[in-house]
Amino acid sequence: MAINNVNNNNGVPKTPLDNNKVNQQTQNQAAQQQVAAKSATTAAPRQDSVSLTQSAQQLNQVQKKGTEAPVNQEKVDKLKKAIQSGEYQVNPEVLAKKIARLEFEVFGIKS
Repeated sequence: MAINNVNNNNGVPKTPLDNNKVNQQTQNQAAQQQVAAKSATTAAPRQDSVSLTQSAQQLNQVQKKGTEAPVNQEKVDKLKKAIQSGEYQVNPEVLAKKIARLEFEVFGIKS
C-alpha cells in the first residue's frame, strides 16, 4: 500500500511512500541492534591490571622487612616505663646526628 501526497501544502506532489521498504528498513535496523547486543554480551571480559613503580616495590619490601624484624620486647617494655614515668631523657645532639646519618644512608649521600 502506498500513501501519496498527504498534507501536501505547497502543491508539489510528494514521492509515494512504499510501506514494504519502510518495514524492511525497520527490520534491518532491529536485526543490526540484536547483533550488536549479542556481540557486546559475548565479548571477552576486560582484564584489569595494576603495575607498581620501582619505588612502590621497594617500599613494599621495606615494610615486609619491618614486620619480620625481631623485637626485643623486654627493651620495649623498659623504654615504655621510662617514658611514662618521665625518666627517659633525649639528648637532642645525639638524636640529630642519628637522623642525619640515617638520611645519608637512605639517600646515598656520603658524609
